[in-house]
Amino acid sequence: MRGSSRGRLSRISSEGGVMDDAEKDGERRSGSPQSVTRVIRLLEALCISSDPVSLADLSRRLKTPKSSLAALLRGLADEDLVVATEGAWRLGPGAFGLGSALTEARRRLQSSDLVREGMRRLCARSGETVLLAVGDHGAGDSGDMVTYVDMVESSNVVRYSVSVGDRRPFYATSAGRALLSTCSPAAVDAYLARVALRPLAPGTEVDQAALARAVDLVRVQGHAQTVDQAAEGVTGTAAVVRDAAGGVVGALVIAAPSARAAARLDELAALVRDEAAAISRSLGFR
Repeated sequence: MRGSSRGRLSRISSEGGVMDDAEKDGERRSGSPQSVTRVIRLLEALCISSDPVSLADLSRRLKTPKSSLAALLRGLADEDLVVATEGAWRLGPGAFGLGSALTEARRRLQSSDLVREGMRRLCARSGETVLLAVGDHGAGDSGDMVTYVDMVESSNVVRYSVSVGDRRPFYATSAGRALLSTCSPAAVDAYLARVALRPLAPGTEVDQAALARAVDLVRVQGHAQTVDQAAEGVTGTAAVVRDAAGGVVGALVIAAPSARAAARLDELAALVRDEAAAISRSLGFR
C-alpha cells in the first residue's frame, strides 16, 4: 500500500513522471510551521469530500501550489493517512484510526470544558462579561425564551451581570436573534406571529417586519448585536456555537454597558465571531 501510494504521487505531482525543482523544494520545506497548517487543511478537505480529490482540485481549494501539496501527500501516504486512487486522493486507513483516537480524546475532554475555556478567553480579550445562552421553543409563557446557562463575569467595576438560569425573549436579545438566524425564514415568521412583542426597555424593537430583517442581517453578518433592547444601557453581541454534527450548542454573548460598548461595536462583533468559530472548531465543527 505504501509503495504504491508513493509511486502514484510521483506520477500525479509531476504530471509526466519526473518531479521538477519546485516540487523538490516543496518537499524540503515540508517540515515548516506553514506545512503543519497545510497538512491540517489538506486532511480537512479530504474529510468533507465524499469522493477522491485530485491534486489540482486540492491546490485550488487550499490555494496552495501543487508542488507543496505533493510533498505533504507523500509524507501522509507513508503513514497510510491518505491513499492515491485513480489519479486522486482519499483518506487512508491511518486517518480513520487517528479519528477514533481523537473521538475518544474528545469524550474525555468534556465539551462543556471546551466551551467554558473559550468563554474565559473571550472575557479576557474583550474585558466584558461573557454568557452562553440556549434556546427554548414551546407553547405558553414558558416557551420561546433564551436561557443563560453559563457566565464568566468581567472584572470591571461597572459590568453587566445576570444569574445563571435567567431567561429573556428571543426577539429582544442578541443571543435570541443569533439563535433565530439558524432557523428557516418561515420558522422565524411563525415565531414573530405568535409571540407577544412588548417593549422591555424604551428602545425595544417590537415591529415584526423590522425584527425579521434584523434576523436576516444576522445570517449575513454572522453575529447579532442589540443595543438597549432587553434592558436600557446594555449592549449584547452574539454568535452561534456549533458541534461536530453541525448542531447548535448555543449562543456565545458579550454583554457590556452600552456607554462603554458604543465605541467598539465592530471590535466586539469580530471578537465574538472569532471565539464562537474557535469553540465550534474545538468541538469538531467544520
